[in-house]
Amino acid sequence: MNTKLIALALLASTAVGIATFPTIQQANAVTTHKNTIVGIQKPSIEVVFVLDTTSSMSGLIQAAKEKIWSIASTMASAQQNPDIKMGLVAFRDRGDAYVTKVLDLSADLDSMYAQLMDFRAQGGGDGPESVNQALDDAINRISWSQDSDVYKVTFLIGDAPPHMDYSDDVKFPATLQKAKQKDIIVNTIQSGQQSNTTPVWQNIAQLGYGEFFQVENSGNAVAVSTPFDKKLSALAASLEDTRIFYGDAEQRELQKRKISAGKKLHSELSEAAKARRSTFNATASGKANLLGENELVDAISSGRIEFDDISVEELPASLQAMAPTEQKKLIETRAQRRDEIKKQIKQLSASRSKYIAEQIDTEAAMSSLDEKIYSAVKKQAKSKGLVYDSDRAEY
Repeated sequence: MNTKLIALALLASTAVGIATFPTIQQANAVTTHKNTIVGIQKPSIEVVFVLDTTSSMSGLIQAAKEKIWSIASTMASAQQNPDIKMGLVAFRDRGDAYVTKVLDLSADLDSMYAQLMDFRAQGGGDGPESVNQALDDAINRISWSQDSDVYKVTFLIGDAPPHMDYSDDVKFPATLQKAKQKDIIVNTIQSGQQSNTTPVWQNIAQLGYGEFFQVENSGNAVAVSTPFDKKLSALAASLEDTRIFYGDAEQRELQKRKISAGKKLHSELSEAAKARRSTFNATASGKANLLGENELVDAISSGRIEFDDISVEELPASLQAMAPTEQKKLIETRAQRRDEIKKQIKQLSASRSKYIAEQIDTEAAMSSLDEKIYSAVKKQAKSKGLVYDSDRAEY
């Protein structure tokens, strides 16, 4: 009798095991799938510059125009190759041509930068500026991610304190409470030594869980021309020539704007700035800026889409006239050419970095706008899992 009971118990337990095995398998599959998604999710940085564009800021605005690509490259230098979006809030004061102008976060840094180039330092000269309005716009009008893993940061850059006498704006302590709720860090960079600005900038940084820095009105930016700049600039143009865009009429219009912004940068940037942009675009973080939306070579060569899935009407006219074998051959050639150019850019960029390291005054560089921003990013982004190995910013 006991033997029969044991046998029945064993059969029952085996049956339960067999019955539950598929469920366990499914659960493990779900867990594995989730882990895979988490594993491939790239870290992200969202950064917004809140920039005083009144007359007294002309030197620092020019420095910002020259250094945005260095800042982008510096942020991209984390081990994890983060995705990067940038935005801008330009501000002056009531009675000037504008109070604020808001450029929302975008991975298309070319288009954002093309608009930055149009900003001129004008107005002001009468003391406090509309800092409160600018901060409120930066925190509440920008399309910040709701993902708690994203490093979200603002740099307030200016030389004058806020108007605290306007009765109809939101004062910075209330705005910084909102920033805390949205997990946005607010850093302040004071341009110049104006004594009534310093304590307010320090207070804003403290309430914003950020850092306070001072730079000269010129920004103390590290500016070194190198023998590699011209070649890097030419390679940047060649890299862009490997792109083939596709899509409907609306998408083609966006692509035209991006191409137009790129042409503007090539015609107006200094060789050094174009070299910095070239370096950034060749990184994994710069891929989104280089390619934008609906870029055919990357889409096909990466396997994200099949050529047959694209309607003929979405292809550029030059490809529509080709036979399928010719189309595929062109894509392969462009992909190979792109890889070759990126390799050349990375090699020249390494030589450029080495040359700059030998030329700059390390002590002077530590007080530069470049280093102030890098030191804040390196410290703050660590809490989001971003690791920066270098002791210096990218120049």
